[in-house]
Amino acid sequence: MLQRQPVLTLLLLVLTLLLGACHTAKILVPPNLRPPEENSSALDQARTALQQATPCCSSFADFSFQTPMPWQPKEFELGPGSMVASINGERSYFLAFRLPSDTKLPYRVALKSELNGRWLRASYLFAPTVTLLDEGFQPISTEDVGLCEHMGWTSETTGAFGSIKVTNKQARYLVLYSSAKQQSGSTYWEQSPAAFSAEAPVKMAAAGNFRIPHGPDGSVWIGLMNKTYADAVDNAICAKAQKGDGVLNTLRTVLPLAPLWPGTSPTTDDKSATETKPAGQGGDSKPTGTSN
Repeated sequence: MLQRQPVLTLLLLVLTLLLGACHTAKILVPPNLRPPEENSSALDQARTALQQATPCCSSFADFSFQTPMPWQPKEFELGPGSMVASINGERSYFLAFRLPSDTKLPYRVALKSELNGRWLRASYLFAPTVTLLDEGFQPISTEDVGLCEHMGWTSETTGAFGSIKVTNKQARYLVLYSSAKQQSGSTYWEQSPAAFSAEAPVKMAAAGNFRIPHGPDGSVWIGLMNKTYADAVDNAICAKAQKGDGVLNTLRTVLPLAPLWPGTSPTTDDKSATETKPAGQGGDSKPTGTSN
């Protein structure tokens, strides 16, 4: 019995040290069980990188327009290493294109931005601004392109879509960048975070709508509109749907009146429409009886 006491004392001491270490040691959590990263650090770093970059151009005339507008949407990556412009004191990564001269007006240019981030709640989007220029590099029009979410069956039809229409025959060049207003805005997103990332099946909301902040960099697609992009743009979700009066009320106003069930009596309006006149009081009805 005396020999067992030192052994028990030693075991209790080891157990106590192990329990104490559990409170101080960092617990390893598998990647699919970790909470989403905060988007503030990644977005702040992207904004800082843009502000620290050296602008190459401060006028549209300084841009190179050797790249023709793609005949269908093509992916471009904007971020550190890309050219930076300072237009009216606003910095942005940019792309410059030469518009086609043999395309019939009007035509559409398709745009798509992809989520920049691993998690939906920790992502941001590059929101495009488009300026059309004439042959003298003078602005014809400038538009902050609104983005709308579309979740398709393929990566090509999934993202934040937008488009512009070219109607002016003087338009020769197009510049894609992001204005200060766009960079400080956000885009409506109606999608389950769990559905967005297969790596995060837990600790994410099952459904809901969100506002995805805009950032200064990311993947953007641009090119002449094709059918795939046209379907995505035209069917994208731009805002939360307004509440209606309910399915039954909507159906009553859209569908024609159904025929009456056997045994039911018509309404007042139906009676007036189906009521026949007595014989001999006008109409096509003939009086009953026999004539001599």
